Amino acid sequence: MKIACIQLSTGENYKKNIIDILKFVNQAIKQKSDLIITPETSSIITANKTKLLKYSFEMQTDPLVNSLKKISKIKKKWILIGSLSIRVKNKLRNRSILINPNGKIAGYYDKINMFDVKVSKKEHYQESKTYQAGKKLVTVKLPWGRLGLTICYDLRFPEIYRNLSKKKLNFIAVPSAFTKVTGKRHWLELLKARAIENFCFIFAPNQTGKNTSKRQTFGHSVIISPDGKILQLKKNGKGVIYSKINPEESMKLRKIIPSLV
Repeated sequence: MKIACIQLSTGENYKKNIIDILKFVNQAIKQKSDLIITPETSSIITANKTKLLKYSFEMQTDPLVNSLKKISKIKKKWILIGSLSIRVKNKLRNRSILINPNGKIAGYYDKINMFDVKVSKKEHYQESKTYQAGKKLVTVKLPWGRLGLTICYDLRFPEIYRNLSKKKLNFIAVPSAFTKVTGKRHWLELLKARAIENFCFIFAPNQTGKNTSKRQTFGHSVIISPDGKILQLKKNGKGVIYSKINPEESMKLRKIIPSLV
């Protein structure tokens, strides 16, 4: 199984962001990837609520979702949109959307843990003022094993990953827009811990660079093995990382060390 994690530097220019996403998705397809994953908030990052609302759509009408549905169906690929701002009635959800090779939505996950954090005197976030939190853990069966869906700040809540791992997962996706400040301190360490604790492959595409005048993200998109080994890492800049993996490795480790009960 070949994994592709796309590292973006999404900003406030929606059209430019979409061009980047489609370019890298097509690049990953040319490299014969089986599962392609984009970061959190793939289509737009902005603190301007008016602009965010303008480019937030219902899931069935979202232009990027529909474009990737067509690509998935033609190219017979699994594509996980790390997350988009999705309208649900009069609320917004930070939603991860998995599209199958038939061009259908195979599952979706609404981010449970809102990023309400004061990173520094100049940098603070109140995600709960923008998005309505999800309530359900989500896993999806792929041809190679079961995938658990999480988003960014969920990473700091180990109970989510332990509860997911009880569903006999092989992989967990952590599409993110992890900030530069917190990323330097904790990003790779937390991802390794979640991989080892739950004996799952971790697929973690992240945003990178200066997204807006007030937001910088850490990059370091990474693919990690179930025993915590970094298989591929992209520190900076936009692009794609790839890794061929053996999905059975997660279950083999669970049998050797029976710490998951």
